[in-house]
Amino acid sequence: MSPPGALAGLRVVVFEARRATEVRRMLAHHGAEVVSVPALREVPLESPEAAHELARRLERGQVGCVVLLTGVGTRALAAACPELPARLAGVPLVARGPKPLAALRELGVAGAHPVPSPHTWRETLGVVDGLGLARGALVAVQEYGIAPARLLAGLEERGLGVLRVPVYRWAPPADPGPLAAAAALLARGAAQIAVFTSAAQVEHLARAAANPGALRAGMLRTLIASIGPVTSEALEAHGLRPDLEASPPKLGALVALLAERARAVLATKT
Repeated sequence: MSPPGALAGLRVVVFEARRATEVRRMLAHHGAEVVSVPALREVPLESPEAAHELARRLERGQVGCVVLLTGVGTRALAAACPELPARLAGVPLVARGPKPLAALRELGVAGAHPVPSPHTWRETLGVVDGLGLARGALVAVQEYGIAPARLLAGLEERGLGVLRVPVYRWAPPADPGPLAAAAALLARGAAQIAVFTSAAQVEHLARAAANPGALRAGMLRTLIASIGPVTSEALEAHGLRPDLEASPPKLGALVALLAERARAVLATKT
C-alpha cells in the first residue's frame, strides 16, 4: 500500500487520449502534478470495404481463422458490417486478451481462443500455431490503428496468407503544438515521470520532437512507465528501456505501481 501523497511534488507527463481524464484523476489522487498531452487520435476509415471483404471471404469459406486484437476494433467491425458476427461464428477466432473476448460476448459469438498474458504478438502466434492451420491458409487480422508488423511477419514466415482488416487508424493530434512542447519539456528534464499507454504514443512523440537526440537524453534521466509489453517494445525500439511496466497491463495497475515504486526508482537516476 503506497502512502498518501506518494507522488507529491513529481511532475508526470501522460500521453493517454481516450481515458485522459481518468488517468489524470488517478495520478492527482496520489499528489502528482499531471501534464496531460494526448499523443494520438482515432480516425475512422472512410470506407468499410475491409470489413465487407472479410465477410465475403468468410461466406466463401476462404478464411482459416480470424485474429481480433482489440475490443474497440471488434465492435467497429460489427458496426461496419452487421452480418459479420454470424459469419465469425463459423471460423476459429483468436482473441488477444480480455477486451476482444468481452466484445465477442456482447455480439453473441462464443468459442474464441484466448491469447494468454502478456498478450503480445508472440503469444498470439503461439495460439495460431495451436490451431494446426494448413500452409497457405488465410488468416484475417483485425488491425488496431497501426499495422502489427511483427505479428504479420510471423504469420507470413509460417507460410500463412494474411488478410489485413483495418477498421480505424491512429493519427497524431490535429494540433501538434502541445506534443512538441511535451517533447521539449522532457528533453530539458523538466518532468520526473513519463507515462506511455500505447505503442503509437511513443512513435508520435518521437516524430514531434524538434531535437530527437535531446529528447532521448532527457528521457534517460526520466522515469519511464509503460502500460505493458507491447508499449515497452516500442520504447526499446527507440533505445529507451522502461523503468516500470504494469502487470496486468491496465491503467489502475500502472498508477498503483508508480505510487509504490516511483520514488525508489527516481533515487537511482540522480
